[in-house]
Amino acid sequence: MRTATLGPEQRAESLAAMAERELDVLVVGGGVVGAGTALDAVTRGLNTGIVEARDWASGTSSRSSKLIHGGLRYLEMLDFALVREALKERSLLLERLAPHLVKPVPFLYPLQHQGWERLYAGSGVALYDAMSMARGHGRGLPAHRHLSRRHALRVAPALRKDALVGAIQYYDAQMDDARYVANLVRTAVSYGAKAANRARVTGFLREGERVVGARVQDVESGGEYEIRAQQVVNATGVWTDDTQALVGERGQFHVRASKGIHLVVPKDRIHSTTGLILRTEKSVLFVIPWGRHWIIGTTDTDWDLDKAHPAASSADIDYLLNHVNSVLAVPLSRDDVQGVYAGLRPLLAGESDATSKLSREHTVAHPVPGLVVVAGGKYTTYRVMAKDAVDEAVHGLDMRVAECVTEDIPLLGAEGYRAMWNARARIAARTGLHVVRVEHLLNRYGSMAEEVLDLIAADPGLAEPLSAADDYLRAEVVYAASHEGARHLDDVLTRRTRISIETFDRGTRSAREAAELMAPVLGWDKDQVEREVEHYEKRVEAERESQLQPDDQTADAARLGAPEIVPR
Repeated sequence: MRTATLGPEQRAESLAAMAERELDVLVVGGGVVGAGTALDAVTRGLNTGIVEARDWASGTSSRSSKLIHGGLRYLEMLDFALVREALKERSLLLERLAPHLVKPVPFLYPLQHQGWERLYAGSGVALYDAMSMARGHGRGLPAHRHLSRRHALRVAPALRKDALVGAIQYYDAQMDDARYVANLVRTAVSYGAKAANRARVTGFLREGERVVGARVQDVESGGEYEIRAQQVVNATGVWTDDTQALVGERGQFHVRASKGIHLVVPKDRIHSTTGLILRTEKSVLFVIPWGRHWIIGTTDTDWDLDKAHPAASSADIDYLLNHVNSVLAVPLSRDDVQGVYAGLRPLLAGESDATSKLSREHTVAHPVPGLVVVAGGKYTTYRVMAKDAVDEAVHGLDMRVAECVTEDIPLLGAEGYRAMWNARARIAARTGLHVVRVEHLLNRYGSMAEEVLDLIAADPGLAEPLSAADDYLRAEVVYAASHEGARHLDDVLTRRTRISIETFDRGTRSAREAAELMAPVLGWDKDQVEREVEHYEKRVEAERESQLQPDDQTADAARLGAPEIVPR
């Protein structure tokens, strides 16, 4: 089984190696597009490095709706090419590239008008299914079906009887977006890429007009590195314009940020066996199954404040609650909300005044020799964006380079996953874990779950769940620090696990236990454990305060009350 480790030693070695020898491609940005670009480049045989200023997926790529979908609403915009491309990618991820991470999810679309709406919406969903089946890309997902009101209420008893006259049920897919990115980075490293998070680009190296590399600051130690590369790829999402400004050249396009917020509520607050998709006056609203929870989202509003920590205001939360309550027999209140998170979509500027109408197409440009910029797009089509970015970079390389092969490169954990899933009862008997715990590990790590089980075999105490977040085993916290590149407590509670949005305390009751588990791996003393816990508690306090504020400006000011960097 192919594997790779993103521990503290490997990070230090990667930074040193990138500074020692000129790379073919240096990727700046550790979101899904940057990670995908690194995997694409290294699997073409290129000497590849990737750096990320904060944590892997710490921006947009950990704060999405967590859907892998064709974009049903883009059919209404007649954007058939984008939908067809996304449906192909959905199929690849479900069936070949990441079956352990990407799972089918059902959605119910309530109909509110007799006759014409069923014909209109049904035609769209039928076309969606037909496009997904073309060239065999629909295997593995059930076809849509039309339901009467009585049948729909059996499937989703939470709906008010007067909120629908019938319904259509169809399928898309979902994943844990942050875990997916960390897995992408590890997969790239397993093929030879060098990777370092908490490594911030502070400037670009120039020879005349040509970009020949980047100056990189190790945010952890303060060290500086000059990393030379024949081609640099700017894949920094909503930070594209900021990164471009370091070159001192005007970009060929600009990226606007659109804020989307999501609420997380316990599963028992909405009695339904299916997700929901609801129309709003501006866009659509999803109620998405998420383990023992529901994710409700999203908003779509312009954002020009702090990009690192976009804040959800009280008005944002009320907007989502009001819309979802319009169809629920038992309405939700603020007290039902376990978690809230906000993310920014990188949209190409200049296409429309309303962010909800901006295209999710992507663009690749070569603004100056040696620098490629990729921006826009959507999570589902990250692999296509990565391919296009590397294709553009290849034009600037003085060598023959192979074509993209990522369509046939499964992510770490995919190989052997189905066989291990079939053997989950035997694994449970062998390890002493309940079969539900084994299923949990397999759906988070795939066949790499064996590495987590090895930690438990060496220290049986790690088989216990975290005392205040019992969905997760203690071993998973250790594994996040030793194998998945987690450098701080926030990385584990917010991205390697989802404790920060899946518990009413937002992870504060788990903070000390998790920090003490990470400490031996990362070499923390007692003082550093205290600083990590204090930093996390201040982050949660600032987020809670921001969510009480009436608008974006006051919410942003409240969120910025927490420090950005964990002190050492």
